[in-house]
Amino acid sequence: MNRRDFFRKSVQAGLLTGTAITFPGIYGNYFAKSSRTLSSAYDLVAIKGGEPETMFDEAIKMFGGMKTFIKKNQKICLKPNIGWDVTPERGGNTNPKLVKRVIEHCYEAGAKDVYVFDHTCDDWKRAYANSGIEKAVKDAGGKMVPADTENYYQDVKINSGKVLTQAKIHEVLLDSDVFINIPILKSHSSTRITVSMKNLMGIVWDRRYWHSNDLHQCIADCSTYRKPDLNIVDAYFVMKRNGPRGVSVNDVVTMKSQLISTDMVTADAASAKLFGVEPDEIPYIKIADAMGVGKKDLSSLNIKRIIL
Repeated sequence: MNRRDFFRKSVQAGLLTGTAITFPGIYGNYFAKSSRTLSSAYDLVAIKGGEPETMFDEAIKMFGGMKTFIKKNQKICLKPNIGWDVTPERGGNTNPKLVKRVIEHCYEAGAKDVYVFDHTCDDWKRAYANSGIEKAVKDAGGKMVPADTENYYQDVKINSGKVLTQAKIHEVLLDSDVFINIPILKSHSSTRITVSMKNLMGIVWDRRYWHSNDLHQCIADCSTYRKPDLNIVDAYFVMKRNGPRGVSVNDVVTMKSQLISTDMVTADAASAKLFGVEPDEIPYIKIADAMGVGKKDLSSLNIKRIIL
């Protein structure tokens, strides 16, 4: 059995189908600045003021729509953050409304299949269900895939890695034509914030190695392997403290925002600014920029800002 046949059989066997804080100044300082002369091509779109699906509808237009990224009959891998057994308003996982709308756009663009998974921290069945993402995926016609056992992962070499030089990566991603990263912006006890690049910890099997061998360098190293075709940062409910799981809704501020870029480093740099910290305060952003993964200097980029 070749790897593609192995992937197809194992995925088919495992598919799930049915199954108060205020921070004045953040919005004004980040969204109010005018970018340099805009063209039809943007490095980053920052949008705020609407529901998740409405913001995505408007933001993706700035990139020419989802057909810019997806061709007919392609297989798409979506990687939200679904790590925790918490409800959407807790801000621990990507907003299910956003996940659903992205899947709908994928199919409208001609996608054959849209697969969704995460290597969760809490029990995967409860996290998939209670995050609201399992239902959102089913309702949109997508396919939830388990990631709870090692046999779903394949060995790969991280050729540009300095510390992380090999990893086991989920076969759904390896077999997909298009990779769309949909992290949530939130606090994290180990890295200050977690966004696009750190969300890739959910595509690998052995995360313990990262935590014991220079976590920030490993995050940057993994980001060199397969860069997402699109990064969609959910900043609707933003956990400002006690991350990554949080304690209660009191840890969360409602920002009603999204940041979208083809560049993970750019997306994370902008997310840091929105969160209220400088990109250079987050070591993995600095390291990834130095390694050439992407660009953290927002002043040099073409940014479209939209307020609904």
